[in-house]
Amino acid sequence: MKKEEIRSLSDTELAKRLEEARQELFNLRFRLATRQLVNHRELPKVKKRIARMKTIQRERELGIS
Repeated sequence: MKKEEIRSLSDTELAKRLEEARQELFNLRFRLATRQLVNHRELPKVKKRIARMKTIQRERELGIS
């Protein structure tokens, strides 16, 4: 998900997507621990997506556009 796509989301939709991404990260970590994860590059991708969402969420809180 690109930053332009994230910026176009409403606050509630952004919070929903952030929660979904956190759940996905949890599931990936669980699969990694049980040695069922095939593509290890998914972990950093999801972490980066979460960081982007949290950054945009914080910018909105501060009023930065």
